[in-house]
Amino acid sequence: MTTSNSTDFEIVGTPYNATVNSTDVELDTAEYVEEAFERCGLEVRTGYDLTTARRSLNLMFAEWANRGLNQWTIAQRSQALTADDREYSLGSDVIDVLNVVVRRSGTDFSLTRISRSDDLAIPTKTTTGRPTQFFLDRQVTPNLKIWPTPENSTDVLHYDALTRIDDADSSVNTVAVPFRFYPCLAAGLAYYISLKKAPQRTQMLKAIYEEEFERAIGEDRDRSSFSVTPQYTYLRSN
Repeated sequence: MTTSNSTDFEIVGTPYNATVNSTDVELDTAEYVEEAFERCGLEVRTGYDLTTARRSLNLMFAEWANRGLNQWTIAQRSQALTADDREYSLGSDVIDVLNVVVRRSGTDFSLTRISRSDDLAIPTKTTTGRPTQFFLDRQVTPNLKIWPTPENSTDVLHYDALTRIDDADSSVNTVAVPFRFYPCLAAGLAYYISLKKAPQRTQMLKAIYEEEFERAIGEDRDRSSFSVTPQYTYLRSN
């Protein structure tokens, strides 16, 4: 009896090449919905299933904004100043403003953020000069108030705006989140859907969602170098 260690067979078709580098995989909304339903032990059967899932997805994006800073939603924007005008309407997609500088003759000067009560307490709001502080009135369309009131129309404000995540308004849209948030998005949507359709799995899915969110937000934090300055204690000899 002859034993052969080789097997002769032919693979028909294009072989899979594991060495091909691919970094452009993007799931569309329908694929996230399908993944979330599967985690709930369900199948997407009707158009209403897609509709209710998209609604949950948009609510989850609002929750992410309320949880705090998402680095990829920061947009650098500018606003030309007008002499004697201290209030400027920002885009309706702006959730918050992080840093503000006024640029004059190529030099940036930082503005200090103040509260609503501090802004209200300014006795002479018509005082003009180079702006040194700002208050963001977070209405549906945010309103940026600066003081002193600009003394010219040549200065320009530059600011970091925390903006809304694009809505998932179509089942074929790709979702505008970075790759590191893909697992979090799938886990979160599964949790949200379970609240309506699979309550027996809600506790488990919520735990997975929270774990994925913490992992994603940990990767999303701003990494700046830091240094430790030792403190020396000097003893005076007698």
